[in-house]
Amino acid sequence: MTGSFYGLAIETLVAILLGLTIGYCFILNRRLIRLRADESALRGTIAELVTATEFAERAIKNLREITQETNLTLGEGLRASINVTRELDDQIARGEEVLDRIVQIAGVAQAARQREPEPEPEAAKVEQFIPEENRSRSANRTAQAAQALVMRLRAATGQAA
Repeated sequence: MTGSFYGLAIETLVAILLGLTIGYCFILNRRLIRLRADESALRGTIAELVTATEFAERAIKNLREITQETNLTLGEGLRASINVTRELDDQIARGEEVLDRIVQIAGVAQAARQREPEPEPEAAKVEQFIPEENRSRSANRTAQAAQALVMRLRAATGQAA
């Protein structure tokens, strides 16, 4: 009997352990089901992340290309504006030279008019068609126009009169 008591106790203990093992397997099965569900969600999240990363890489590539094109365009525009600025500086310098020459010519013409001798016979023939009052007015108007032009140009360039 003792042998059968020990056998029964061992079998009862094995049955209890087997029940506990089955219960623990049931708990583990539920955890594995949740883990697999989380794994599916994680795979979906990873797929979305990969898609977003690819999209970002394409956007960065496009931005780099646009930046390079913009730099080229801006460089060309800057070079063109520098060339135009140089041309304008040259034209302004030449214009100032022409203005100085006009001022000199106007000064010489006005001085010559003030000490002008009697007109030569050939000049008198030409001037006989212009009435006397128009001759002096025309010369004065020309001198006044030249002086006004000189003053305007000097005012525009900031030079003192």
